[in-house]
Amino acid sequence: MRCDQTAAWQSLQQHAEAFAGFDLRTAFAQDAARAHALSQTAPHVFADLSKNHVDAATEALLQELARQTGLAAHRDAMFRGEHINATEDRAVMHWLLRQPEGSLSGELAAPLKLVHDTLQPMLAYAEQVRADAQITDVVNIGIGGSDLGPQMAVLALQDFVIPGKRFHFVSNVDGHELASVLKGLKAENTLFLIASKTFTTIETMTNARSALAWFQAQGGRDVARHFAALTTNVAAAAEMGITTTFGFWDWVGGRYSMWSAIGLPVAIAIGSQGFRDLLAGAHEMDQHFQTAPLEANLPVRLGLLDVWYRNFLNYTSRSIAPYHSALRRVPAYLQQLEMESNGKRVDRNGQALPYGTSPVLWGEPGTNGQHAYFQMLHQGTDVVPLEFIAVKKPTHSLKDHHELLLANVIAQAQALMLGKADEGGHKHFTGNRPSTFLLLDELTPASLGALIALQEHRVFVSGSVWGINSFDQWGVELGKVLAKDIHARIVSGDASGLDASTAALLQRVR
Repeated sequence: MRCDQTAAWQSLQQHAEAFAGFDLRTAFAQDAARAHALSQTAPHVFADLSKNHVDAATEALLQELARQTGLAAHRDAMFRGEHINATEDRAVMHWLLRQPEGSLSGELAAPLKLVHDTLQPMLAYAEQVRADAQITDVVNIGIGGSDLGPQMAVLALQDFVIPGKRFHFVSNVDGHELASVLKGLKAENTLFLIASKTFTTIETMTNARSALAWFQAQGGRDVARHFAALTTNVAAAAEMGITTTFGFWDWVGGRYSMWSAIGLPVAIAIGSQGFRDLLAGAHEMDQHFQTAPLEANLPVRLGLLDVWYRNFLNYTSRSIAPYHSALRRVPAYLQQLEMESNGKRVDRNGQALPYGTSPVLWGEPGTNGQHAYFQMLHQGTDVVPLEFIAVKKPTHSLKDHHELLLANVIAQAQALMLGKADEGGHKHFTGNRPSTFLLLDELTPASLGALIALQEHRVFVSGSVWGINSFDQWGVELGKVLAKDIHARIVSGDASGLDASTAALLQRVR
């Protein structure tokens, strides 16, 4: 049954109408235990949900919505390896990539063995590169999930990165990006990782061919030593002279692929044990998602909160504010994870939906955001839920910095909630602005793994309730197809059959 046809959905609509006068300040004044009741601990993550526009009745109704839409059964089907990606007739098993070796039986035993049969040589290769003093620079060439995940993780775990090696990420087909990276490199000291499952992604392969041409022009001869491919198309890689390849499977979506061979740059950066710790942290969150009851299941609670905000309170976006410089690429990573997964207008049967799905995600690290877009969050006309991510313990010893950082993030959450009265208007803050606070004790491979898996499962929850397929991305394809046609026309100048605007732009750029 579609979610808006359930009794729980109707009850939530009525609840939302009665909820119009809800005020966080009043809620805390009336309930001394609110902070405790709306907070919880999950593997490596503490979550304070108490500053959100919810109460116990809201959560109970949302959990009933999850039951009536079959969330638990859908989750269990994913973990059984069923083909829940119906439009592509595929299983969804990124979680299998972090499953311990030999821990499953039955039909999942064979794919799990394949995972570890790939993981072990991939990690061995990573250690080989780490031990190679001649390689000082590693350039990952990919796009989308083959870029955002590894780049985010290497930056996040910079305190664990091997000294003496630099990591670069190239994704944009704009040649300025690749040219800028290559300027500071030497062929004999550079390893290129070409990340493309099919080895046909036009942006990635354009950059790869240019990197190969640069390498050879710089006197590079040993392509096999300086290039590796993360692909299932071994033959295409061999045509470029690449003999080291690591593959993955069609049940791994690009935005969920950091845990696979796509994570090779992460493994080189933090070592094989660090990469295993990353997987282990994610696996702990997988187990929490599988086994915790709905009312104490953090991915479920966050995903249902997203449904409540999007469909009942009409909050159409969410801002992400990581208060840790190393997490600066997390907002971009989460944009792809959620908006590519749940940015759909039809259900799993292809029927148009009468309700909204994915919110717009955006953000920057604190405290930078405080001096930019936080103005709108505090005093703008739209209510935008804000998600803070903070880390309790720093890895540096600079005096006062971390205490000031933590003071800022806590104060911002407080200010959004409390506001400030001012009769003149310009200095008036309405307050009652919602926020979620996620806290890690330390930023480690394990805690990062848990944090990202938490976000993956949260996206699953909201997508499941909405009845959409969160694991295809047909909206990515149309622009690619049209770009091939336009590219040929830019070369030839043929504008026949084009709409007037496109034809004019074509002539202008020529």
